[in-house]
Amino acid sequence: MKIVILDSDTVSTGDLSFSGFARLGEVKRYSLTEPERVIERIRGAEIVLCNKTPITRSVIESSPELKYIGLFATGCNNVDLECAKEKGIVVSNVPGYSTDGVAQLTFSFILELFGNLSAYRDSVNSGGWKKSPTFSYFPFPISILAGKTIGVIGYGAIGRKVSAIANAFGMKVLVYTRTPKDDTTVDFVDMDTLLRESDIVTVHCPLNEQSMGMMNAEAFGKMKDGSVFINTSRGPVVDEIALRDALLSDKLMGAGLDVLVKEPMEENCPLFGIKNCIITPHIAWAAFETRKSLLEIAERNVEAFINGTPENRVI
Repeated sequence: MKIVILDSDTVSTGDLSFSGFARLGEVKRYSLTEPERVIERIRGAEIVLCNKTPITRSVIESSPELKYIGLFATGCNNVDLECAKEKGIVVSNVPGYSTDGVAQLTFSFILELFGNLSAYRDSVNSGGWKKSPTFSYFPFPISILAGKTIGVIGYGAIGRKVSAIANAFGMKVLVYTRTPKDDTTVDFVDMDTLLRESDIVTVHCPLNEQSMGMMNAEAFGKMKDGSVFINTSRGPVVDEIALRDALLSDKLMGAGLDVLVKEPMEENCPLFGIKNCIITPHIAWAAFETRKSLLEIAERNVEAFINGTPENRVI
């Protein structure tokens, strides 16, 4: 089969090999593909692999040979799933590969915001400790996580991992999810209760019609004064102007974001330069081990499809 990879640079910086796909078919690989070149590049291909390149209705309808779309991702909002279903095209994603990485970054944000590690590092490097009259130098506030309440929105694999880590820190865990589980390690609550009672609110739900823009001015207004907001899910779940206002007014003590509404960050991003907002460039999934696992699962997905037993089907 003819296999086209549209955006390999979103998965590898040259540290991973795509050679495994060559045993499955005739492979053409592109580093990146502009939306207007997708139809041209996948012409005649039966299998297309991508991360964030848009596979729109016009792309699908212009590609009659297309039989399979494989994602280098869990999220699939870049693919017109309705059209793919109409055409009988199999779409597979890679679920669960980034759970550990996302949970780790979530707590990296939390530990930074409550421990002020960067402020201490910068102060020590600029000579602040050398000038201290005492052995212990603590000009920046530090707060203990034990006893604090964390509100977890979404309780899939990542939400469960974050909750387990929070329990290990001795935190109280509140969870809001549309499908409560049989789990006595957390308390399932409604959204208003979670916002009202949590010292930290962290989002781990998929992007859909219900979650789009759900963290808006009303939601931030319901949060505790001086609380923290974390988002490692998808940027559009947040109204960025409302978050900016909540940070600048000191309604929130801080925020940690790995995702934005527009990526890469736009010049006029309302959150750029906000001192109590930590922004990382969508790196929660970017550890070498995580990307290696992603590529291996995507390869197995293609092999399973060719063998007539598709795995990890979205449709």
